Amino acid sequence: MWSKLLTDIKLGNRRSLARSISLVENEFNGYQQFLQTLQLQHTTVIGITGPPGAGKSTLTDALIAQIIQEGKKVGVLCVDPSSPFNLGALLGDRIRMSRWYNHPDVFIRSLATRGSLGGLHPKILEITHVMQCADFDYIIVETVGVGQSEVEIAGLADITIVVLVPEAGDEIQTMKAGLMEVADMFVVNKADRPDADIFVKNLRLMVGDSHDTMHIPVIKTIASTGEGLDLLYKSITEKSQHLQNNDRKYLLMAEKAFQLIQQHRMKDIDKQELYQRIKNESVENIYQFIQTYI
Repeated sequence: MWSKLLTDIKLGNRRSLARSISLVENEFNGYQQFLQTLQLQHTTVIGITGPPGAGKSTLTDALIAQIIQEGKKVGVLCVDPSSPFNLGALLGDRIRMSRWYNHPDVFIRSLATRGSLGGLHPKILEITHVMQCADFDYIIVETVGVGQSEVEIAGLADITIVVLVPEAGDEIQTMKAGLMEVADMFVVNKADRPDADIFVKNLRLMVGDSHDTMHIPVIKTIASTGEGLDLLYKSITEKSQHLQNNDRKYLLMAEKAFQLIQQHRMKDIDKQELYQRIKNESVENIYQFIQTYI
């Protein structure tokens, strides 16, 4: 089954891709062996993050239009907030991108955070890798925009776009430490709002003051009308031609490897059984108790 799915994914079968993502997401039997057989294509992964209300979904929708206009194929992973009842995605992004539902060159998948505090899906790396076996030119990963999502997406993506709005001007100094380290480019969306030019000017000054010698573009957009998206896409294509691995990506891989090894070694440990044994044995010294498992 798994080998057939992988063959179909490489041939551009979107139904097989969707099924594979579901099986990996739900840890269906054999998914780990399936992941070991993946042969990733050289697909540019674009991460889009930023605070709620910055217009990330609208920007993603407009960016899809630019990519399709150039005759390219794009896969999109939208990480939505989880339903408090069934942990499923709330599908807010699907509503904004509804015009691409049946487009043959666009694949959109919504994922729930499932309680992840970083604003990403717990298996976002694995799912992205599955998509990198398909025939996409670009893969866009849009985060919820909370917690540590900026740092996590920087490790996952080849190009990290941080979306801001002019109203963030008073907060820009407090953002500096985190965002300056992860952004490959800044997008000031809703640039038709008051004081947008002042905000862009201050942001460019901050980018210029950073210790990173690489130029970080600051691009003004109005995603709802498509204004500035041609310049954004041009910057993405230029950046994608000079991609290289960095410490952020290796740190993410190390963290993910640690989690996977931890899950594997802990798979036979059940919390409820621990509770019952601790209760029945009236354990007082937890460290002595742990030694029986080590």
